[in-house]
Amino acid sequence: MSGGEAGGSVTIIGLGPGDPRLLTESARAALDRAQDLIGYIPYVARVPEREGLIRHASDNRVEVDRARHALELAMSGRHVAVVSGGDPGVFAMAAAVFEAVEQGPAAWRNLEIRVEPGITAMLAAAARLGAPLGGDFCAISLSDNLKPWEVVTARLEAVLRAGLSVALYNPISSARPWQLGRALSLAAEILPSTTPVIFARAVTRPDEALRVLNLDEARTAPADMATMIIIGAPTTRLIEREGRLPFVYTPRSVTA
Repeated sequence: MSGGEAGGSVTIIGLGPGDPRLLTESARAALDRAQDLIGYIPYVARVPEREGLIRHASDNRVEVDRARHALELAMSGRHVAVVSGGDPGVFAMAAAVFEAVEQGPAAWRNLEIRVEPGITAMLAAAARLGAPLGGDFCAISLSDNLKPWEVVTARLEAVLRAGLSVALYNPISSARPWQLGRALSLAAEILPSTTPVIFARAVTRPDEALRVLNLDEARTAPADMATMIIIGAPTTRLIEREGRLPFVYTPRSVTA
């Protein structure tokens, strides 16, 4: 987008799943140019401190407020980096920034706004085990903070019946301890009990933990907000390996 008269800019950056080596060079360059850094506290903490960079960390559930703050700083001539984990366009800050632009002053539409993509948690998790998202797939957030639970389950049922692999974001939290169990129970009504389910926690970080379970086992397996869960499609395959986790892949070919 073209720059505005104020001369400032907003760059919305994906930090990737955690390992700093998975930050793109383009995203790294954008961070180096930034004068202000805005984001959720854990994501801001992942960016090294340096002279000339002002950090504005905030708590969860204030995405649009963060976006407005970034746009206001850009209007004053500042170069602002808004950071998200993974990719900023996947259940993250990019949508919040553009929502604020649409609802805000007309002058915000003339700001320079760019999105720097990142490696998502689902792609990092999938890569650890093979290609479970190798065929058609979708991503669904189990959080009902921004949409009714009935919408979550209706969408989940539709894609499970369509035979897609499903990556589940925001699977469980202290405020939502029951939703993952409900989602997996719904999957059990539709899919075979042997369907592979991946639990990938803190992928690429020091405390990474990977499990490949069948759907029956998955229904009582522990998880937290750092866990990415991938429910395989009916066509998803396991390649067993002695003493190691299996390779998991979903063929691209589908027979009628």
